[in-house]
Amino acid sequence: MKDYKVGIVGLGKVARLHADALKEISNASFQAAFSRSLEKAEVFASEYGALPFDNITTMVNECKLDLVIICTPHPNHVEPTVEALEAGAHVLVEKPLASSLEDCDTMIAAAHSTGLKLGVISQRRWYPPTLRVKHAIDEGKIGKPVLGTINMLGWRDEAYYESDQWRGTWDMEGGGVMVNQAPHQLDLFCWLMGEIDEVYGHWDNLNHPYIEVEDTALAIVKFKNGAIGNIVLSNSQKPGIFGKIQVHGENGASVGVQTEGGAMFIAGMAPITEPPINDLWTIAGEEHLLEEFTREDNALFEKVNPMVYFIRLQIEEYLEALNQGREPLVNGEEARKTVELFTAIYRSTRDNKVVKFPLSPETGRDDYDGRKSSL
Repeated sequence: MKDYKVGIVGLGKVARLHADALKEISNASFQAAFSRSLEKAEVFASEYGALPFDNITTMVNECKLDLVIICTPHPNHVEPTVEALEAGAHVLVEKPLASSLEDCDTMIAAAHSTGLKLGVISQRRWYPPTLRVKHAIDEGKIGKPVLGTINMLGWRDEAYYESDQWRGTWDMEGGGVMVNQAPHQLDLFCWLMGEIDEVYGHWDNLNHPYIEVEDTALAIVKFKNGAIGNIVLSNSQKPGIFGKIQVHGENGASVGVQTEGGAMFIAGMAPITEPPINDLWTIAGEEHLLEEFTREDNALFEKVNPMVYFIRLQIEEYLEALNQGREPLVNGEEARKTVELFTAIYRSTRDNKVVKFPLSPETGRDDYDGRKSSL
């Protein structure tokens, strides 16, 4: 298998998780670090034995990089992604793909025009309890999925928003709980339930007066396969409770994964406090497996650093896709679905109506896809 030279763009807290993951991948080496501040790049790079840069094209060319990982704030994904692709490197982007559909489409088009691969970090797809749910659905154990739910009740305090200047702002974060905390759950929701037909939603800021963005969002979803769904997302519940996705089938069986438990994980600031587990499993003849699943998941959680381990698994799958000349599991088109879903909730709130899919970028407006006009 080919050895891949990797650079990282954006050297904040989550970049360290990627740098640490790369150290554990036998056919990948962290070669270069980019920041607009060369001094910051020098400090970060020196910790990992990499080279510092303040120009992405120069970094890709001088280091002959195969892959660039983008870890900048969400609204700032598009420019470094396009530059890295045009310089000749494949790109893997931290979630979400972007904060707007227009940026998503620009990035996807750049990947197509260069013939290079674009992927997005969605490491919760590699959680064992998530994979059990996916396999149960694919194997027909619950029949056709007819009802899906997301319940993500978490908490972010003022110190969290003060930890980085971009947090809690429309221009620099691109949104609140939907854009930053919930993309993993929204991605799993689409992956498990299928293509969306329409969405009716509403967002609000319930108890964070010191930020611009939403701390709460709800939606009713109709899927093209006839299934229905419900989404409840919040950063307003102390101290942070859980994040759950449950899928109920036409034969009456249900499966679920609790991806977050206890205080909510914050990259670079707080650890994952509880292992992801299957919290619901009523497949006929398999109900007894729930206890066994929990034992397995607790054992894995104690053995690995979950903040790094699952990112490592996704990077390894991405490199395997490059080696085989296929699309990665979470490519640009797949990741766009998450952005399309939270954009639909913003637009539904703005217009107070059901939003039909598919969605296209809105141009010629200054309300940032409905976000700012809803204040």
